[in-house]
Amino acid sequence: MAAPATPPSSAAQPANPRPADATDRILQEITAVGQHLEAMDLKISDLSAASTSIRADIAHFQVTVTDLDQHLTTVKDHIAALPVRDAEMQSLWVKITDLEDRSRRDSVCFFGIPEHKEGSDVKAFLKNVLPDLTGLDFSPPLEFQRSHRIGPLHGFPNLEGCFCRCYSYDRTDL
Repeated sequence: MAAPATPPSSAAQPANPRPADATDRILQEITAVGQHLEAMDLKISDLSAASTSIRADIAHFQVTVTDLDQHLTTVKDHIAALPVRDAEMQSLWVKITDLEDRSRRDSVCFFGIPEHKEGSDVKAFLKNVLPDLTGLDFSPPLEFQRSHRIGPLHGFPNLEGCFCRCYSYDRTDL
């Protein structure tokens, strides 16, 4: 048989806690929870502000990346066009060189002619001497737009000469 149940000892457990003590304890715990909620609310508002700042930074970086992408596209387009532009430059360079050569065709410099050998008229001197110097027959005879003595070449102090520019001389074998 079972032993008879013993009544609980009154010294070990208080009989019924006072309702005022329980209410105080519940109020203290509710106050503590409220304080924790206020602290969490401050942390959440701080996180919200940080999140807003990060979103603004991301938006700024997106604009910056878009601008950089547009600049990169422009640079790539310019780089892609370089071979075409280089070919155009080469073509223009050939044309410029040809035009410069054509403009110089009528100009001739002769070096090694001793000073004062031409007398007072450089044009007449060159008109008489050029056929002998070149071995060419100039027909029609050369007509000079201008002619004059030039000083010595740089580095060759004893090498003086004459410069002449012909009027529209068509021969290219000079």
